[in-house]
Amino acid sequence: MDNNNGNKKDKNTSMAIGMCIGIAIGAAVGAATGNTGLWMSIGLSIGLALGLAFGNSDDGEE
Repeated sequence: MDNNNGNKKDKNTSMAIGMCIGIAIGAAVGAATGNTGLWMSIGLSIGLALGLAFGNSDDGEE
């Protein structure tokens, strides 16, 4: 039986989207500053945190 009713966001999807956005922003800032490796890792960390926050924001809703 599938308990997912289709209108809830999947936590893994939110985290993946956050990671992609974070890496993209980190790569852009890194290219502008000349330190791509550092800024991509910072962007990944921030993206993971944002993805986790967006994924947990829907926990209380039914």
